[in-house]
Amino acid sequence: MRKIMFFAVVSCLFVTAAQAQKGDFSGTWKLDTANSKLSGMPIESMTMTVEQSSGELAVTTVTKRAAPPADAPAGGGGRPGGGGGRGMGSGMGDGKTVYSLEGKETTIEVDGPNGKMPVKLKAARDAGSLKLSSSRSLAGPMGEITITTVEKWTLSADGTKLTVEREQSTPRGAMTSTLVFNKG
Repeated sequence: MRKIMFFAVVSCLFVTAAQAQKGDFSGTWKLDTANSKLSGMPIESMTMTVEQSSGELAVTTVTKRAAPPADAPAGGGGRPGGGGGRGMGSGMGDGKTVYSLEGKETTIEVDGPNGKMPVKLKAARDAGSLKLSSSRSLAGPMGEITITTVEKWTLSADGTKLTVEREQSTPRGAMTSTLVFNKG
């Protein structure tokens, strides 16, 4: 009887360790602006709701943007990637984005300045962290423009803090940010 109990406890520990290693990012997360490095993103506050299952990750963001400085140029202030409407979800603005956690690339359509625009999404898990990427192309005055965003999500040991290291690349260059969220 003791052997059965011992093996049951050991099995439970292995299952728990495996789940912790994969990382469960589910929950409601609030941006800690004081501890984040927003690198040109005019964010006053952000709430991110994450729903995670074994096969997919759904990310819904709501962002309150800070008012631009009075002397800022119109139309995005020269930041890489343009102006307003940029929340999380790999640079596509507020709303819901769903990633496959089964290693396959998916394509969604979002509204762009010239109509519907395809966006390729990919997610990959790696020992407690998650890598999300997106790529979209749109027609610009100088030809086609491709914007790629890569995010690395990492949970704190106690699961109450989420750090998102984000890099967005555009023809104007790359912009990196570190966003720190508290579970709330």
